[in-house]
Amino acid sequence: MADQTQPWAERTVEVPPQPGVGVPPQPDAFSRGRATVGPRRQRTEQFPVVDEHVHWAGQAEAPRRPMSWHAAQLKIGGQWSAAAGLFAFVCWGIWAISGRGDLGAPLLTFLLSLLVAVGLFALARLVGRVVWERQLGRVRRGARGAHLVSAVFLTVLGIAYLRQTEWVVSAWNWITGS
Repeated sequence: MADQTQPWAERTVEVPPQPGVGVPPQPDAFSRGRATVGPRRQRTEQFPVVDEHVHWAGQAEAPRRPMSWHAAQLKIGGQWSAAAGLFAFVCWGIWAISGRGDLGAPLLTFLLSLLVAVGLFALARLVGRVVWERQLGRVRRGARGAHLVSAVFLTVLGIAYLRQTEWVVSAWNWITGS
């Protein structure tokens, strides 16, 4: 038995070699550090052949995608624009009804504001295409950024409509105590 006064890490026990115990013999087909790979299988499905046009950067042109795919990409993130558009519409309605006049000019104002939001969305998509895809070489997975830009614009627009409504401003001042 080992001396108990030695630390446990320094105690060793000598075991005599036993026949049949140890590392099992290695088969000849086994090579340490290499995996065996079976023969390659032939693909059964056929993929469409795409003409590859080489650009100035030396990259092959991506295959054309159908219009439905592009429309689906534009919908990703659309809830931001829809919610902000609804908010702007409600705020515009409060502002237009409070004016107690003809709704023709306020309606034209709101439609022009929506047109500006659509233009801002298109500009954000264009900047995203130039910067994100072309310069950085990244893949866009929807229109979340462009929808967020237009949502911020529509939210600020709705707040601007509310700030032009006298009774909303007085109610806000009464609530905040200023």
